Amino acid sequence: MTTISGSSQISANIDRLLAELVPKASQNGFIATSFGKDQNRVYSLAQCRGDVSSKDCSSCIQDAAKQIRQRCPNQANARIWYDYCFLCYNTEDFIGEVDTSVGIFYYNVDNVTDPESFKKELGNLMDKIKSQAVVSTNEGLGKGETEISPLVTLYALVQCTRDLPPLSCAQCLAVAVGNFQTICDSRKGSRVLYSSCYVRYELYPFFFPLDSNTTMANIHTSMVKVQP
Repeated sequence: MTTISGSSQISANIDRLLAELVPKASQNGFIATSFGKDQNRVYSLAQCRGDVSSKDCSSCIQDAAKQIRQRCPNQANARIWYDYCFLCYNTEDFIGEVDTSVGIFYYNVDNVTDPESFKKELGNLMDKIKSQAVVSTNEGLGKGETEISPLVTLYALVQCTRDLPPLSCAQCLAVAVGNFQTICDSRKGSRVLYSSCYVRYELYPFFFPLDSNTTMANIHTSMVKVQP
């Protein structure tokens, strides 16, 4: 990982890039761009979750741009994840490339009561929404739900960054979903975050539009974070 000083040209280019990136990313929920010349050139990507409002997207991107510089002031390669958005930059050109080198995994501390049946339903739902994500008009987003029992519904969402072609998106999602069989096995909820894609499932509605009787404020769950 490249370390830089606050007075370096790369650091100045990162600040300039983020200043231009925030308003542009807020307009349509995605931007992949670069700034600078030669060895000081910096590449960046920002994307909001495809189901969030433009207002929430703008707020998330603004906060991400601020926090990434505060938390990684001396890094030329940095990334930050939020529920609603993702932002990263690097001095190496990563645009259009699948990156699963760094991942963050969250999972519910509780297990499901019928693992075999649950895995089958989860697998079917993931197959369905992954196929949505690779359709160009969906811009890398797939989401859906399935009723496991009269009282339990499974909700899931996947998303690739929009710079990826369909095959690369499918590859990233395959790697991400593969963690459900290992790190996140039989959990009531899980999230896998990579730089190129994001997958999540829960036993409560978490993507928009929410059910009419559900709000984000009354959702509670205990999660564990794992970062390799």
